[in-house]
Amino acid sequence: MSLSVLLVEDDRELRATLREALTVEGYTVLAAASLADARALWAHAAEHDGIDLVLLDLGLPDGDGEELLAVLRLKRSTPIIVISARHSDDPKIRLLDAGADDYLIKPFSLGELLARMRVALRHRGTMLQPAVTRYEHDGLVVDLAAHRVSLAGTDLHLTPTEFKLLARLVRSAGQVVTHRQLLADVWGAEFTDHTHYLRLYMGQLRAKLEAEPADPRRLLTEPGVGYRLAEAAA
Repeated sequence: MSLSVLLVEDDRELRATLREALTVEGYTVLAAASLADARALWAHAAEHDGIDLVLLDLGLPDGDGEELLAVLRLKRSTPIIVISARHSDDPKIRLLDAGADDYLIKPFSLGELLARMRVALRHRGTMLQPAVTRYEHDGLVVDLAAHRVSLAGTDLHLTPTEFKLLARLVRSAGQVVTHRQLLADVWGAEFTDHTHYLRLYMGQLRAKLEAEPADPRRLLTEPGVGYRLAEAAA
């Protein structure tokens, strides 16, 4: 299963940008534009696998993010990173004292945000390496950040689900990803028994990526276990 992030940000453009970037990095992102939305998503997630990390803006249309920080800290030790345009030390010190793990001032680079997320998760015992976002092997190039797939120099069109499935395999290139992992990460936890989805979409991917789909060299089957993308050359 991928790690889940609750992103609370009312700026639509920034919210969409962060959501897309974090998804490329392999996170499952739940995005909220208000305190009410954030509380609802948090409550729903708590009934299932929970939230692994929170990115929390302060200036929200129905209140201040500091209110949510206080609520979350009463119940869980989930890492919380405040993302705010407020530069003065007073709110920063107050929020860190109130339980925030970090305070990142806008504008910030994606690289810095990802690094701080890894640090916050590491402090909770979750070790992460920077995600694999580019794959090159035997003429196949997959650039997750650019949302681009090419074969022998020719761009390929993949459906959104095909791309998500391939992206999940790219992030574990050379390793077997089980049927349940793929179904949960691509379709959702409620689809872990729907193995026919995998057979259908893997067949479609092989038709586009393999010279001989019946004898694949890139998208490999591990019988009874899952699938594996051939490891890229070092």
